[in-house]
Amino acid sequence: MSIFYGFNFSLPPIKLARLKYSGGGDWYLSPTSLPNLIKFCNQTLGTSISADEETVEPGSPEIFNYPLLHITGHGNMLFSDAEARNLRKYLESGGFLNINDSYGMDKFIRREMKKVFPELDLIELPFNHPIYHTAFEFANGLPKIHQHDNKPPQGFGITCKGRLVCFYNYECDLGDGWENPEIHKDAADKRLKSLQMGANIVRYAFGN
Repeated sequence: MSIFYGFNFSLPPIKLARLKYSGGGDWYLSPTSLPNLIKFCNQTLGTSISADEETVEPGSPEIFNYPLLHITGHGNMLFSDAEARNLRKYLESGGFLNINDSYGMDKFIRREMKKVFPELDLIELPFNHPIYHTAFEFANGLPKIHQHDNKPPQGFGITCKGRLVCFYNYECDLGDGWENPEIHKDAADKRLKSLQMGANIVRYAFGN
């Protein structure tokens, strides 16, 4: 089990993990997204992240082996009390949670993160937050990848003890932009922007 504070993320093998949650939602969505983001980060940031993502459940002690956990899907998600406590311990220990609403998860994300941090809220981050400027510049915050309800994209976060421990992209769908181009047929510039913003998230998570 890795201890995040003082852990040297420059030494391989670093691995990222997808969170397999219960509740019936499609946690397994977008299987090419994380591998493509990892490849992009290794090429552009010089990271040494293992090419294949791992899968881990929120109540497992194995989550402490990963500096970043990724959640995505469309539907319901559910954390037990024990899982919420484990996630909180992980985040307070230096871990980072990236949440991608692929459309339809918002009410479930907000409900379940309240189990993890009852005293904290998901707060919209200002455009000058460092996560938008770590490796690539996003002066206006998140790029818009998919339209869904034609609302502007928003980036929310939870800050615990002065550190951003969770980033949640809403009405944006970065994860779809990370997928193989033939899947959603997104324009090349949109895919690039989504990968660049994903690289910002990875760099921010590794540097805090």
